[in-house]
Amino acid sequence: MTVADSKPRLIVLAGPTAVGKTELALQLASAAGGEIISADAMQVYRLMDIGTAKPTAQQRSLVKHHLLDVADPDEPFNAALFIKHAQPVIEALHAERKPIFVVGGTGLYIRALLGGLFDGPQADETLRTSYREALSAHGPACLYEELKKKDEQAARRIHPRDAVRIMRALEVLEISGKSIVEQHRQHHFGGRRYDYLKIGFMLERQSLFDRIGQRAEQMMAGGFVEEVRRLLEMGYTETLKSMQSLGYRHVVRYLHGLQDLSTTVQIIKRDTRRYAKRQMTWFGSDREMIWFKPDDRDAIVKTVSSFLSERPDRGNQGGMNRQAGSGFLESSK
Repeated sequence: MTVADSKPRLIVLAGPTAVGKTELALQLASAAGGEIISADAMQVYRLMDIGTAKPTAQQRSLVKHHLLDVADPDEPFNAALFIKHAQPVIEALHAERKPIFVVGGTGLYIRALLGGLFDGPQADETLRTSYREALSAHGPACLYEELKKKDEQAARRIHPRDAVRIMRALEVLEISGKSIVEQHRQHHFGGRRYDYLKIGFMLERQSLFDRIGQRAEQMMAGGFVEEVRRLLEMGYTETLKSMQSLGYRHVVRYLHGLQDLSTTVQIIKRDTRRYAKRQMTWFGSDREMIWFKPDDRDAIVKTVSSFLSERPDRGNQGGMNRQAGSGFLESSK
């Protein structure tokens, strides 16, 4: 089978913020001779480096990265644009027979890339208004209980506090008479563009939270406040979607004199922990994910090598060669 006849094969490396995806991706991609596509909703923005934990210039010199620095902070960016940028990169790397690693924590971007965007029925503003009123009056628990009664399979997949997804599931059911889960399933059966391996990284919660705290301290020591001040001086206001993101909105409040630096750092840590919990909920519901601790390097390498070796068009080139794999394992212990 030729490259033109085969589907591109992607190794997806996902997990919550600060779990260690960047270093593992660099080691795996370097050993395999591959390249990395970033699936991070914030690392697409130019000039926003420290607060997004973007790979450094040195790291990028070791392995080529894609979808970093593709938009200015005042430009819109979403899952559809992510797909638009990622697809030609994937096709080019596939033609060159290079292993492709998709790495990041933005679950929606990964889901959209692998399964395509599911639009579903058009929004019904009357329904949405009623849901918002119920949400405001009674909280998400009320809507979630309604979802459990009407669409149990959707309720099993949606977090009880995820009001946006709960309302959308109720809306799709009311308009179409079908579960949003079933509609997603039918959408996926329309044909997968890629073959893929999904690897998820997870740490014991307190260990992850400790790493989140350390990263926040490192960002502040590395010039995060100066980065945000420079963005404001360039005219990128705090009302922009990018500047409302995790960390940036907190530092803006500090720069405007609304809170002191110590409080700012503590709130960044708290909100990052909350974000990590949401990521764990999202990725934890993915039944295709194969889970590892970041230090399970031998097992991770074996899994990735096995997947790459299955490529019918790579012949003896498939997977990490024995020398590269061994070197990776030795350097990682």
